[in-house]
Amino acid sequence: MQFALTEDQAMLAQTATAFVAEHSPLTRIRALRDAGDELCYSPALFGQMAELGWTAIPFAEADGGLAMGLSEAIIVTEALGRGLCPEPVLSSIMGGAQALALAGTPAQKNTWLAPAIAGEKTIALAYQERGGRFSTAAEGTRAERSGSGYKLAGEKTIVLGGAGADVYVVSAQLADGLGLFLVPAGASGLTVTPQKLVDGRNAAVLALSDVQVGEDALVGTPGGGLELLDDVLDRATVALCGEMLGGMQVAFDMTLAYLKERKQFDVHIGSFQGLQHRAAKMYIEVELARSATMAAARAIDEQNPQAKALVSNAKARCSDAYILIANEAVQMHGGIGMTDEHDIGFFIKRARAAEMTYGDAAYHRDRFARLSGY
Repeated sequence: MQFALTEDQAMLAQTATAFVAEHSPLTRIRALRDAGDELCYSPALFGQMAELGWTAIPFAEADGGLAMGLSEAIIVTEALGRGLCPEPVLSSIMGGAQALALAGTPAQKNTWLAPAIAGEKTIALAYQERGGRFSTAAEGTRAERSGSGYKLAGEKTIVLGGAGADVYVVSAQLADGLGLFLVPAGASGLTVTPQKLVDGRNAAVLALSDVQVGEDALVGTPGGGLELLDDVLDRATVALCGEMLGGMQVAFDMTLAYLKERKQFDVHIGSFQGLQHRAAKMYIEVELARSATMAAARAIDEQNPQAKALVSNAKARCSDAYILIANEAVQMHGGIGMTDEHDIGFFIKRARAAEMTYGDAAYHRDRFARLSGY
């Protein structure tokens, strides 16, 4: 398996990192948080990302994409993670849009996927329910045959990017299994309640009260939604791991810089052996997480039969590593690190939100064990 970046990938990484550094400093994230805007991101900046082709990377040319892969997508999401960019690349492009890319009809792709790739519309994935933790079973949301379509009833929680989304991919139980349905934001009977996560990003709770959709709203086959949803979540999880890599790398870099400039007892604190050991541990965790994420991305691109296990391995490693590095970063920054005045606090909040997205470390260790026959 190739772990070194190709020349084209290295150029993409350099370009994406430079763009984020210029257009999304942490001062912008602070301003977005304090503004109280429902979207919690910049549609204009998201449009620029689409113009650069970032949103087209993981899609086939027939769908208007660049026919690249997750190996390239995580390069972009890592750059976004460095700036803690909240634009809906993760929630829409690597979330809901993946369902249409994998199983959407030509009409569904033309109506929703093409505008999503162009950065003109967003597609949110709604699958989590109260008390379900990370389950994909959607036991509380039902879909029944009604006329020439379906009637949906239930509730979805923590819908990433749900506030302001144009359409939702909603999971619901059919008589013969799970189904995924496209529900436009303005559908009769749909109530969207915006939320803001601890890291300042937007989410939503969806309440579906006999929402009527047509036959053409079904994504994939009736009863085939569980396998499709698992595939979508695997792709989204790898993209999230890439973003987590970017965040933990910056948190480590900020901490290393602080160790070299902060003095106590007339010497730089970076000369203290105890802090050196802790910094070395942070570095090791970043590199292990990077290798695990790259392996998972390449496994999906190559349709490796071990791909699902490698995805869970990557998410478990990234969750543990990001939490550790963010905690250590705050600790080693001392008293200033505990204040909202310092930017390091943004990373500890993002680490906690990211850990609980698409399954935490414990969930993915258990999934890895089950996939490995234990």
